[in-house]
Amino acid sequence: MAKPLIAGNWKMHGSLALIDEFGRALATTELPEGVDVALMVPFPYLAQAAQALNVAGVSVGAQTLSDQPSGALTGEVSGAMLRELGASMVLVGHSERRSMFHENDQAVLGRVRAALGVGLTPILCLGETLEQRDEGRTESVVLGQLDAVFDALDASERAQLVVAYEPVWAIGTGRTATPEQAQAVHSAIRQRLADYSGGLEERTKILYGGSMKAANAADLLAQPDIDGGLVGGASLQVDDFLAICQSAG
Repeated sequence: MAKPLIAGNWKMHGSLALIDEFGRALATTELPEGVDVALMVPFPYLAQAAQALNVAGVSVGAQTLSDQPSGALTGEVSGAMLRELGASMVLVGHSERRSMFHENDQAVLGRVRAALGVGLTPILCLGETLEQRDEGRTESVVLGQLDAVFDALDASERAQLVVAYEPVWAIGTGRTATPEQAQAVHSAIRQRLADYSGGLEERTKILYGGSMKAANAADLLAQPDIDGGLVGGASLQVDDFLAICQSAG
C-alpha cells in the first residue's frame, strides 16, 4: 500500500498569520510516523509557507499552474516559479478549475506535463457531479478523466502522479460520500491503474477529497484503497487538520 498523504487545500483562503500559526503548531506536534503531510496554499503565500513548514517536514504545494513555461500570459504562474518558491506538489484538474475556469481534459493534461517537466508532483483530481452519479455514470466519468491523462503519459511519468478522487457533489455542500461509496470508486481507480502496468496500483497514492473532516477521517482512511485525504475547509483549522493527520497514522 502507498504511504499515506494528507494534503490540505486552502483554496482562496489564508493569511500570513495563519501560516505562522500552522508553522508553530506543526513544529511542536509529533506527526504520525510514515504519514506525509502537505499544504496547498495560494500563490502569494508559497515562500512564507515553505519557510514556516520546513521545520516540521511538511511539504508545500500550489493549487494550479500554467501549461506554459513562460510568455505573455498575464496572471499565469509557471511550474518553474512554483519550484523556486519552495513548492514540491501542485493540484491539477481540481473540480473548481474544471467547472469555474473551464479546464477540460486536454488542459489538465497540459498542466500535468508542465508539472512533471519541472519536477513537481501533480495531484490529479477526478470526480463526478451529482447529476452524473444519479445517472449511474460515476465510474465512466472518473475513469475517463484518469484515462485522458494516463493514456498520454509513459510508464515513468505515470509513476510520479498522485490521484485524488473528489466527488463534486460532496465538496463544500456538507455532504460526504459514505466510506463504502468512496471505497468503491477508489477500488475502480486502483484497478484501472493496474491495467496500465503491474505494480502501479500499489505505488500510486489515491486520496479522498470530498469534505473529509476530523469526525469522519478515521472511517474513510480505514478503507483499503483510500491512501489519504485532500482536505478542504478542515485544513484551515489547526486542530482539525492535525486530528485528520493523526487519523492517518
